[in-house]
This record gives sequence, C-alpha cells and structure tokens, in this order.
Amino acid sequence: MKISIENIPAGSEPEIIIKCNEPDESLLQLIYSIKSSSKKLIGFTDLQMHIINPKDVFYFESVDNKVFIYCEQKIFQSRLKLYEIELEYENSDFFRASKSTIINISKIESVSPVFYGKFEALLQNGEKIFISRQYVPVFKKKLGL
Repeated sequence: MKISIENIPAGSEPEIIIKCNEPDESLLQLIYSIKSSSKKLIGFTDLQMHIINPKDVFYFESVDNKVFIYCEQKIFQSRLKLYEIELEYENSDFFRASKSTIINISKIESVSPVFYGKFEALLQNGEKIFISRQYVPVFKKKLGL
C-alpha cells in the first residue's frame, strides 16, 4: 500500500482520497475509524451529562428498557437504544454479543468457550461477559477467524 501526504494552503479543508480496486473489510474499517474519530457518546448520571469517547467504552447493556454504557470505572445511562448503537458502530470494534449486550473487542483480554457453544469474554477491567452462541460466528468474523 502506498501512502502520500501533500501540504495544502492554509484555511483549506483537509481531504482524504483513497484509490483502490475493491474496498475490503480492513479498508472500510479504516475509513469508518477516521470518520468516527470525532464522534462522541453522551452518557448521563443523575443530573449530569458526560461526553464519552467510544474508545473508552467496554460494553453497552440493555436492562429494563434502559441502555447503560460501561467504562473502566463508571457506568452511564444512554438515551440511545441498543439497536441504534449497533448501527452506529457496526463498522468499528463493537459487536453484538447477545440480545442485551454490545462489546468493544479492543477491551477483551481473553475468551473461553463455555457450555452449549457460548463463549465467555474476560474484559480488561476484570468483568466477564457471555457471548451467545448465535453471535459467536459474528465474533469470529470480527476477529478474522
């Protein structure tokens, strides 16, 4: 892959041009990460609104029709629905692990197979999350297996 960088006049908007035959999965993921680098999540605790970088999120979980954002030390509530989060971050490191959970792959420390085709993911913060057997193929695809 060839990479070129050109200087532009001051005040001009930066532009990225990609030349390729067919965009593959890794290229699409790169494009998405560039586009989403400025995206922020909004999380709520009591009466405070917090701006959260998606890279700091370990997982999202839906409980009693409320969606929670789990970071390393804090938990926030989101006004987005789980399916909206899944659509927003489908081309990133996030994937649906069960009906009620979306996990950030980059925060997984290890994965172990458990009973009936499920996997158990140990996150970097020590939490364990189950990956339902119906989502295991999606997980493997995200990992390139």
